[in-house]
Amino acid sequence: MENGIDFIISQRFWTVANNFGLNTNLFETNLINLGVVLGLLIYFGKGVLSNLLKNRKLTILNTIRDAEERYKEATYKLEQAKTRLQQAKIKANDIRTSGLSQMEREKKDLIDAADGDLKRLEDSKNATIRFEKQRAIEQVQQQVSRLALERALETLKNCLNSELHLRMIDHNIGLLRAMESTLE
Repeated sequence: MENGIDFIISQRFWTVANNFGLNTNLFETNLINLGVVLGLLIYFGKGVLSNLLKNRKLTILNTIRDAEERYKEATYKLEQAKTRLQQAKIKANDIRTSGLSQMEREKKDLIDAADGDLKRLEDSKNATIRFEKQRAIEQVQQQVSRLALERALETLKNCLNSELHLRMIDHNIGLLRAMESTLE
């Protein structure tokens, strides 16, 4: 049977070789067909493939260029943000410093105001004490004067008789006349 298959295969081969045509037997013509198909694909597909590769290359280059531009823009924005952050830190430090100095000034003003109030209260207290002291002294003086006057009146009533009384009146009248003559 092998001889029969070999005979059939060789007869077909000669038939194809004598007549120009396509051999439809896949096992016999596979390499030839693949070579022809690949050759046609390379010949006709070369332009399409190179265009696809060029387009892909341009797309990749554009993507890289866009990424670099975005990177530069992001770097620029980052630098601006760092600058603004630094300025904000400086401003915050200034605000904190001015707030602390303002607080110290207000604290000093408050202490000065409290000292002033304390001094005024001390002065008011001292004035009140002097006033009360003066009033007490005047009350004591009035009391002493009244008591002295009462004793003097009592002593006069006891010691004063009509003769002494007349002499006193004459003496006082004489004093009034002397004063009257000096005034004229």
